[in-house]
Amino acid sequence: MTDCYLPRLGGIEVQVSDLVAAQRAAGHQVEVATATTGPDLAGVHRIAVPLPFDLPVHPLGGARITSLLAARLPDVVHVHVGAVSPFGWQGVRAADRAGLPTVVTVHSMWDPVTRGIYAALRTTFDWHRWGLVVTAVSTAAAAGVRAVAGQDVPVHVVANGLDVPRWRPTCPAGGGDGAVHIVAVGRLAPRKQPVPLLRLLLAARDRVPDEVAMRATIVGDGPARRSMERFAAAHGLASWVAMPGRCSRDQVAEILAGGDVFVAPAPRESFGIAALEARAAGLPIVARTESGVGDFVRHGTEGLLAGTFDDMAAALALLCTDRALRERIARHNHTVPPTVGTWPTVLADTARCYAQARHRLSDTTTPDRRAG
Repeated sequence: MTDCYLPRLGGIEVQVSDLVAAQRAAGHQVEVATATTGPDLAGVHRIAVPLPFDLPVHPLGGARITSLLAARLPDVVHVHVGAVSPFGWQGVRAADRAGLPTVVTVHSMWDPVTRGIYAALRTTFDWHRWGLVVTAVSTAAAAGVRAVAGQDVPVHVVANGLDVPRWRPTCPAGGGDGAVHIVAVGRLAPRKQPVPLLRLLLAARDRVPDEVAMRATIVGDGPARRSMERFAAAHGLASWVAMPGRCSRDQVAEILAGGDVFVAPAPRESFGIAALEARAAGLPIVARTESGVGDFVRHGTEGLLAGTFDDMAAALALLCTDRALRERIARHNHTVPPTVGTWPTVLADTARCYAQARHRLSDTTTPDRRAG
C-alpha cells in the first residue's frame, strides 16, 4: 500500500514499483493498493478520487481498503509511508483491524514536527501496540522513528534497492573535456535544496583556481525549477550549469558516466538513491553527514561528508582541485561495488521483516482483538 504510485514519478513511487518488480521476479504474488489516479495496471488497485493537485488521498479510503483486504486475504500487508501519508495509515489501521501481519516502511526523515504528530497519534490510537514491524530506509531515518516508536515497535534499517550492475560503467567515470564535471540528480523541490545547490556551486567556484575549469549538470524537474533559472541567470551560472530537466534512467546513467563528482546537498535526505546510483557508477560523492547517504559513503573512501554548507563547498572545491584525491576515490568506487541496496540483500531483509510481523501478530493478537 502506498499513497503515491505510478504514473507519478518520485522517490517513493519508483522505489515501490522496483520492489514490486523484484518480488514478482522472485516468485511472489504482489498487488498494490494506491490513492494515485492513473491507467489500469496489472495487480494495481486504485482507491482514488480526482482531487485538486492530484492529491493522493481518499475520504473513504479506510472502508475501501478494508473491503479489498477481505477480498484478497494477503499473507502480509506492506505499507509505504512518507512524512505524512493519510492513505498509508488508513491501510495500516485497516490491516490491524483485519488481523493481518503488517510491515510499515518509512521513506522520509521525521523532523521534530513530524515526530510530534506521530507521538500524538501514538497516544490517541496506540499504534505501537498493533504488532507492527517498521523499517526505515537508512540509519538516519530510523533514528527519528525509534524516538517515537519506543521499545514496543521493532524498527529495522532496510535500504532502498538498486540494480547495481545496470549502473556500473565499462570504464572509470570522467568527463574527458578537461573540465571537472559535477552532477546532481533529484526532484527540484524545496526539501531537496535545489537553489542552495546553485549557491553551493558558486561557493565552490570561488574556492577553485581560475585555471581549473568546472561545469555542472543538474538533472530533474519540479516546482523549484523557475526559481533556479532566475538564480542562475542573476549569477551568471547559465554558461557552465546545465539543467536538462527530467531524464530517463538510461540518460542519467550516460550523464553519470561522463561525470567526475556527484553532489547530494539535502541534509534531510532519507536515503539518497540518486547518490547510490552515482556511487555505483564510480563517482566520488559529496553529501551531508546527517543524511542517509552516510550509510553507503564513508568520508575519504567513497566520497566526502560535510556537516555544514561551508564544509560542503570546501569538500566540493577540494575534489575539483585535488585530482589525485578525486581519481583515488573514483577508482575505489569503480572497482568496489556498493553492498548497501543490492536487491538480493533488500529482498532478504524484507522477507525477515515479513516473518517477524507474522510472529508478532501471533503474540499480540487476542480473541477480543480478533473479534474487533
